[in-house]
Amino acid sequence: MASGRERVLATLGREEPDRIPIDYWADAEVSARLRELLGAPDQEALLRALHVDLRYVMGPRYRGQQLARRDDGLVIDHWGVPRRPMTVEGVDRTGRAWSWSYQHVDAPPLEKATSVREIEEYSGWPTADAWDYSGVRAECERARAAGCAVVQGGDRLDRTAQLKPAMYLRGAEAFLSDLLLEPAMAQCLLERIVHYYLDYGERLFRAASEGEGEGVIDIFFMGDDMGTQTGPWISPRLYRAFFKENFRRYNELAHRFGVRTMYHTCGNVTALIPDFIDCGLDVLQSLQPAAMDLAALKREYGRHLCFQGGIDIQSTMPQGTPAEVRAEVRTRAETLGPGGGYIFCTAHNLLPDVPTENLQALFEAYLEHGRYRP
Repeated sequence: MASGRERVLATLGREEPDRIPIDYWADAEVSARLRELLGAPDQEALLRALHVDLRYVMGPRYRGQQLARRDDGLVIDHWGVPRRPMTVEGVDRTGRAWSWSYQHVDAPPLEKATSVREIEEYSGWPTADAWDYSGVRAECERARAAGCAVVQGGDRLDRTAQLKPAMYLRGAEAFLSDLLLEPAMAQCLLERIVHYYLDYGERLFRAASEGEGEGVIDIFFMGDDMGTQTGPWISPRLYRAFFKENFRRYNELAHRFGVRTMYHTCGNVTALIPDFIDCGLDVLQSLQPAAMDLAALKREYGRHLCFQGGIDIQSTMPQGTPAEVRAEVRTRAETLGPGGGYIFCTAHNLLPDVPTENLQALFEAYLEHGRYRP
């Protein structure tokens, strides 16, 4: 039987291992519920019980130990963006009450800026010096020792991106307007963001390896929501003008250290996929099934790109029956699995609105329908 890492690497090489690899994305409440259900004493035990083949490592630690908190309860992230804790509550289709909390951007600090100079002189620009990289290699080695593929992605605060931090800093409406009306301001903002992430990434990869060359990270995970439910946030023309070459630099940096790249983007980004491929992307993550034709993606781009995700969290997981969950997993396996190049996962995090019986059905179906051979 292949190890999780061997299974993932074979899949990324577009080979068919013994089964489709399994990844796990879930909110903390979901993990706690599954640990209790399965009697797993900790998160590693849970991942083993679910036959998960990848392990995500946090990477560098913030030297400040914790982010600043204002008297009104708002947390100031390392971009200087104030975030307000928000909670959403509901009842799932089985009658179980649930709640979910997240950090909402309260007021973009550069929303009122009117010049390039104001962006350049912003006092909240982060520095790669703010992170402690000394524990990176040991953390990755622990994950590698579990026999799994090592994925470095950090959390949402330090996940390599462009559009999302630009929107956090400037506000979505202002930044999207800048791309058309104030391109110099948009360019300046992106240059500062990219400079930070390239510096951060260089230090990260060096900490995980012996200089340049192969280290103990298998996949570098980036995240940027370039799509809406019906199409990209921006046109391919604007993507090529403002984002594409920076994205190429991110991929080239990882590849220089022998690391493959995976890119999360929600929504319909079909029009941008040829550009992603041209930039050297290895794995496209999310595959939001309500937004894109997944069979067409495999048919048109499967020779050039691997895929992770594709299980619907908008409808099937929270609202469907266990039978419908199993049927969707089977469809994904039949559509995306042939020839390798596909990793099972939900299109985004499993949230507390998913009934427990659907969680059970999901992971059972991964094993039932993901077999390439006995």
